[in-house]
Amino acid sequence: MQTATPTQAKGLPVSRGRITRPQKAVIYGPEGVGKSTFASQTPSPVFLDTEGGTHHLDVIRLDAASSWEEITAAVAQLANAQHPFKTLVIDTADWLEKRLAEHLCRKANKDSIEDFGYGKGWVLLTEEFARFLNSLDALLARGMNVVFLAHSTVKKFEAPDQAGSYDRFELKLSKSVAPLLKEWADLVLFANYVTRIAEKDSGKTRGVGGKERVLYATHTAAYDAKNRHGLPDKLPFSIDALAPVFGAQASQASPAPQPQAPAKSLTDRIFASFQHIADMANVVDFLVARGQLHYTAEGPLESIDNLDPAYAARMLADPKRFVAAVDEWVKGKEAAK
Repeated sequence: MQTATPTQAKGLPVSRGRITRPQKAVIYGPEGVGKSTFASQTPSPVFLDTEGGTHHLDVIRLDAASSWEEITAAVAQLANAQHPFKTLVIDTADWLEKRLAEHLCRKANKDSIEDFGYGKGWVLLTEEFARFLNSLDALLARGMNVVFLAHSTVKKFEAPDQAGSYDRFELKLSKSVAPLLKEWADLVLFANYVTRIAEKDSGKTRGVGGKERVLYATHTAAYDAKNRHGLPDKLPFSIDALAPVFGAQASQASPAPQPQAPAKSLTDRIFASFQHIADMANVVDFLVARGQLHYTAEGPLESIDNLDPAYAARMLADPKRFVAAVDEWVKGKEAAK
């Protein structure tokens, strides 16, 4: 719906003001961060589940989405049929690209997209993906939002104007499709867990993460993101934070009421209690030495949220006493060197 008003420009058909229209959004992040659950709270959503990852959610799905032909047919039916849906959620973009590659290879009797030779397969894939994005205009025209979910990957990035390289989070898509999707979208949000860095006196650092999740809405060297709504750089992982994007419908679409001020995680509470009176790296090492925290089979240290509740309660009940115990343990360890 256009809310712009006519303005004088001597024969030119121009207008001025904001234009309200359906949104084109991309939300990406690591596996398990909660992208599908988050998208289920968008206004009246229907899921196009390309990877079968919504089986644990009570959401409405388009049944046929296992092949490219089924996917494009489902979008066409959604554009023409009478229905109450206001948001199409494509879960996920990287599996959508995989289905497209399978379709092209099957059609040309190839085993891999690389078998087309000289990058031709990737050109065909990019052109077909662009046509798919264009087909979504029919949904936007009837007032539906389109939300792509996608996984993230960490890639080495080399800036052309700088020496050296660095790691950054990007969409887990081919190098030709990723920029196409980002350019198409009005909104690209990066969802991730909050990780805090605890630094020891020796200069060594350790990442200590909890269960807090956030949405990043502004591009940085560390990740891709953008928005055309003037959103803050960092948002809480709540559909209410996107009210400027989806309007009041987003909050109303939530299947369950969300608390205005969610309870702080155990990690947050311990950091708040000890970070100004103790070296948090020493606190973590002390908890490991006491067998209260352990390293996972994959290598990283488990979250402070996994502390025994009774032990954590004693820590928080008398922070000074606990810090004194940590300091005494550190002195003993240094004396033993």
